[in-house]
Amino acid sequence: MKVNILIPFLLSLFAGLATVAGFAITFIARRTNKKLLAYSLGLSAGVMIYVSFVELFAESRELLATNLGQTPGLLSAVLCFFGGIAIIALIDRIVPSFGNPHEARSLENKNAGPTRRSKLMKMGAMTALAIGIHNFPEGIATFMAAVENQSLGIAIAGAIAIHNIPEGIAVSVPIFYATGNRKKAFLFTLLSGLAEPLGALLAFLILMPFLSPVVMGCVFGIVSGIMVYISLDELLPAAREWGEHHIAMYGLISGMAIMAMSLILFG
Repeated sequence: MKVNILIPFLLSLFAGLATVAGFAITFIARRTNKKLLAYSLGLSAGVMIYVSFVELFAESRELLATNLGQTPGLLSAVLCFFGGIAIIALIDRIVPSFGNPHEARSLENKNAGPTRRSKLMKMGAMTALAIGIHNFPEGIATFMAAVENQSLGIAIAGAIAIHNIPEGIAVSVPIFYATGNRKKAFLFTLLSGLAEPLGALLAFLILMPFLSPVVMGCVFGIVSGIMVYISLDELLPAAREWGEHHIAMYGLISGMAIMAMSLILFG
């Protein structure tokens, strides 16, 4: 049982710490590889959308139908799906944001005079807070999926990690060029990423004691809604901002194909 809990937690930690990779990119690369980022974000969206509809929602419906009856189970799964969308949409509405916390920010957009530095600092700090709050449900999603199916948890953690990289850029670039302090930029980026394993810990403390097929079915339905919303509202629009529309779509289709093959081979 300890191994079953440890691995899901480590997966959520891995996904969260991918924001630090975004911090590293800002100091390793001189220019943003926009096509690669656009493709990667599209791929992440493809994995999450495919997993949500083919695996998570299907699992939710099966578990709830088996335990509640066919029609009540299907209705419950649908309500949980749209409930997940409502949860993440509500978070989007109430969290502090300085512009769009997932807005594309390239390494080239980094010059700031003294009059802009306070605005950049505020933008970076608020972005870190907004992304940290967004990462809570993602940590729950990774943890709960991995508890039930480790292969599925690995796929979700990988997809979330990919989209956390540009989030790390979004936090670290404005803070570093506002303060000139790499340590401060790193700290803010790290804290925003650590919200992910914190969400996993919250899931363990609150959900695990009450775990049952019905609870698991509801969680899968909610998680599928959250992941579809994140993909459609954040990942695909961000991918289009980073590069050409077709590159984002190639990534989306590739992500779906990779996920389909992994479920066939390892599911």
